[in-house]
Amino acid sequence: MPRMLDVSEDVRAEIGDEEADRLLAGENAPGSYDCTSCRTPGDSEQEHTSTVLFVGEETAVLAFAHATCIPSQVVRVAEEQLQGAVRSITADERPAPVPAQLPGGAQQAVLGVTSGLVLIDGELHPALVVEPTEPIARPGSAGTEDEFLPLLMEQGFHPVADLNAKPPALGGWSVLLAMGQLHAILQPGTGGGQQVAWWQAHQALQVTEGWRAAANKSHTVLVFAAPVGSIGQQPREDLLRDALEKAAANGRLVAAAMPLAGTS
Repeated sequence: MPRMLDVSEDVRAEIGDEEADRLLAGENAPGSYDCTSCRTPGDSEQEHTSTVLFVGEETAVLAFAHATCIPSQVVRVAEEQLQGAVRSITADERPAPVPAQLPGGAQQAVLGVTSGLVLIDGELHPALVVEPTEPIARPGSAGTEDEFLPLLMEQGFHPVADLNAKPPALGGWSVLLAMGQLHAILQPGTGGGQQVAWWQAHQALQVTEGWRAAANKSHTVLVFAAPVGSIGQQPREDLLRDALEKAAANGRLVAAAMPLAGTS
């Protein structure tokens, strides 16, 4: 029986017309599946379903997702990251700092990224908190002044004065949650081209069921950023909020709302 599948042109180019046509005809596509984004059951005979192809250096994995969770696309990842995403990751692993490309220049920064839920107007919102491990100088500058927040504000992040107000949306940026795990924060490509990773996990990061449920409900993730030493690794979400509020009160916090999406 034909499936209600969406096979993007990028996915078709990778797997070939013959395989794509077999999928659409229902020959190689599952009827039921676990959504690679929200991890809840789906049925390609009853609801629109996206094909998502994860491509590493040597491995490619074809996954399926609710079309409402993530569009059909090719997600290019490092081989180690792809293997890590395929394997089960224990829920108690803590995010590790990973390299990231700073907006507007070639300088590499090491960012720590943690996830948590933030209460705004009585509703829990999925949030990511980004904090460098060292001061970030402006690319090409010989100075030592930390320019992390000014660089982000130039890209459209807004200063946070009140943590009870939802930050505005930032066009062209998005958060990639796939295979039920956090893969990357994406920024606009140069010249309006395809999005590129601003931050990408070496190994996909596990998020809690509550975080994933909130993200799939709102299709939006709040991304907060603060200079080194402002937030730290907080063991509980109430302590994380306290640290965010303190950073906001000291003028050391910026934020933006980003859609839960992928690379297309």
